[in-house]
Amino acid sequence: MASVVGICNAALQKLGAERINDLTEDTANGRSCNAAYERLRDAELRAHTWNFAKTRASLPADADAPIFGKARSFTLPAEWLRMLSPYPEMNSNDLDWEIEGRKLYTNDSAPLQIRYVKQVTDPNEMDALFREALASRMAVDMCEEITQSNTKRQLAQDDYKKALAEARRTNAIESIAGEPPEDQWITVRA
Repeated sequence: MASVVGICNAALQKLGAERINDLTEDTANGRSCNAAYERLRDAELRAHTWNFAKTRASLPADADAPIFGKARSFTLPAEWLRMLSPYPEMNSNDLDWEIEGRKLYTNDSAPLQIRYVKQVTDPNEMDALFREALASRMAVDMCEEITQSNTKRQLAQDDYKKALAEARRTNAIESIAGEPPEDQWITVRA
C-alpha cells in the first residue's frame, strides 16, 4: 500500500538521506518532507491533466448574483485545483467562464456541469508513476537543505525530468485524443 511517508522516503532515498517514520517527526528530514509534500503534490496535480485526478461535478448557482458582469456565480468544489473542458472530445472556444478565487462566473444556467482536476490526498488513488515523479520532485526541492550538494541536486533534477516524462507519456496513452478547437474563421462561414 502506498503512503505519504513512503513517497517521502522515496525522495529521501534518492538523496541518500536517512528515512523517516512519520511526517511530523522532529528531525531535519521530517521537517523538510512535511514542508514539501502537500505543496509539491498540489503543484504537480495542477500542472498536468492526470487521469486519476479528473472528476466531474454539477454545481448549483449561488444564491446571490454577482455585483456586475456575468449573470451567475458558482462556488467551486473544495478539492478543485484546475478547470478542464466540460466536453474533451468537442474542444470549443465558446465557454464564457471566468474564475476569480473560488468562484466561477458565467452567463450559463444552473446547474453547471464541470470537469476539473481535483486534489487527491490518498496516495493509493494516485498513479504509481505520478508517485515516483512526485518523490523525484520532492528530492529536487529538498536537496539543498538536506545534502548541500549541487551535484546531487543536478542528478535529482535529471531523475525528476525522466520520471515526469514517463508519467506523462503513460497518462497520455490512456487518454482520449480531443478534437483541436475549430478556428473562428471556419465557424463564421457556417
